[in-house]
Amino acid sequence: MRRSCRRDSNLTMVRPHWHKLTDGQLRPRDMETVFSSANLVAMAGWLALLVAPRHRAVTWWFAGLALPALLAALYLVLLVTHAPGAEGGFSSLAGVAALFRNPGVLLAGWVHYLAFDLFIGAWICRRGAAEGVNPWLVRLCLPPTFLAGPVGLLLFLGLRAAKGTRLGRVA
Repeated sequence: MRRSCRRDSNLTMVRPHWHKLTDGQLRPRDMETVFSSANLVAMAGWLALLVAPRHRAVTWWFAGLALPALLAALYLVLLVTHAPGAEGGFSSLAGVAALFRNPGVLLAGWVHYLAFDLFIGAWICRRGAAEGVNPWLVRLCLPPTFLAGPVGLLLFLGLRAAKGTRLGRVA
């Protein structure tokens, strides 16, 4: 199968932007595309949660399962593709910093955040609905969860505590 190439302004042959390196790792332009696409997927989930924080199809299936699972699958692919042979590790802060100097591992880490923060946002909506928390208060917890996951979670847990809800109850 012959792949077509485009010509740049100097009339030299350039591989298409979707071409992968021979070792399976993505080129920087492809990583930007994956980054933008993952952000759009996550944003769709967050917008759905903001619009319908009590709708079961949104909080359980769309933003609670389908989109986090899609992001988790992307995370797995990125991790398997870029982590082997990457410098660094998880035993020290310097090791983590070295690991995230690899753009593919950094992208995997970002997708990890997107998946888990969205999953927690959907959980917040489900728990809020189940416990009778005002949906507007639940909505106030979503932006901090999106932007700084644990902060939004703490805000929601604080609302639950203020409402007198038992914190140990599992969804």
